[in-house]
Parts: sequence; C-alpha cells; structure tokens
Amino acid sequence: MALLVTTYNIVPDKWDAYLKWATESAIPRIMKIPGLVQFRAYRPVTGPYEIATIYEFADMAACAAWLSHADYQAIMAEFRTFVSSHHADVWGPSPVVPTALRP
Repeated sequence: MALLVTTYNIVPDKWDAYLKWATESAIPRIMKIPGLVQFRAYRPVTGPYEIATIYEFADMAACAAWLSHADYQAIMAEFRTFVSSHHADVWGPSPVVPTALRP
C-alpha cells in the first residue's frame, strides 16, 4: 500500500469557488484516474479553511503512475489557484506494522 497525504489551506475569499470546483469538477475527475483505491478528506473542527486529504493506492508504482497522469497534473494546476500552504508526502508501509491492527 502507498498513501499520498496532503494538507493545505483554502484562501478564504476563494472558499465558495473552491467548493464548487472541488465537488463539481476536481473530485469526480480524480476518482476516474486509474490506480486510486480510496480517497478521504478531513477538516479540523475549528474551521473550514484547512484541509487534509488521504489518497490510497495498492502500491508505490500505482501511486507514481497516478501522480504522473495528465489529468492529475491538470487538476493540480487548477488547485493551486485556490490554496496556500500546500504540503504533500507519499507514505509506504511500516516494517514494524505493515498492515492494519485491530483490537
């Protein structure tokens, strides 16, 4: 498994435009790019402008192919017009806990 974990802030005066773009354009397009297993998004309870997203892939090769896909690159160019403080990391499995543990 591989994860792409991103955090970013929406520019407050672009919130309405971002929300429309994300729900009507970006997310539907992201979901069609081959290789993505699962997508989640989170916000802190303190306000709407900070966002964290987690994209899950079967392996690093699938993640790399997804990140280099032309549609993803186009989405990211649009994305940059709405955000500040964007940070992204690709994570792989831990050698100590390679799969999920459940009680």
